[in-house]
Amino acid sequence: MTYLPCVEIEPEQAANASVIWLHGLGANGHDFAGVVPMIALPNEQQVRYVFPHAPEINVTINNGYRMPAWYDILAMTLERKIDMPGLMTSVEQVQSLIQREIDRGIDSRRIIVAGFSQGGAVAYQSALTFTKPLAGLLVMSSYFATAKTIELDKNNRALPIHIYHGSADPVVAESLGLDAMKYLAAFGFQPQYHRYLAEHTVTAQQINDISQHIKQFLSIKSAS
Repeated sequence: MTYLPCVEIEPEQAANASVIWLHGLGANGHDFAGVVPMIALPNEQQVRYVFPHAPEINVTINNGYRMPAWYDILAMTLERKIDMPGLMTSVEQVQSLIQREIDRGIDSRRIIVAGFSQGGAVAYQSALTFTKPLAGLLVMSSYFATAKTIELDKNNRALPIHIYHGSADPVVAESLGLDAMKYLAAFGFQPQYHRYLAEHTVTAQQINDISQHIKQFLSIKSAS
């Protein structure tokens, strides 16, 4: 099977957990690789970090300019008119990466999905519809693009979710992050929302919080 190309960072010992982290529009898998040294985890948590590269496509809101993107964005509105077939294709590719981690010997309950901005929209759909229980979902500066159409999988109906958003985000308004939290709560989840005095970015404080949440996910979801 052909997988998305990825930047992969292996732990010092054999991996017993994985984080699959999706970048935003116009970036690539290297975008968040630099945060790994900042996520200090206990020795028993040997995490493989997987940072996929989105394919290059023509993006309508950027005058058709070709760039890395998980799907086309057709209009820059609060409703975020998007290319749903393109998004679902990316979801299939990300879920293939999750399954590859399982095939490599990682318990699905020790796999975390994370995403920033456009990658966060793919992360929501990928994690919440995956057919095996996952450890957690981390979504940064993003929106729940498929909230009105998603068919949740029973195995992830209790998935721990953390949402991170800048209060001064000019690209993805904070209201969209808050809307995602409301949708999730209506589905029965108990998402945790974290607000930062920041724009469309990931701050040092946010990375510190993410580090703590990864520790929590992996301490609860012990390997079988």
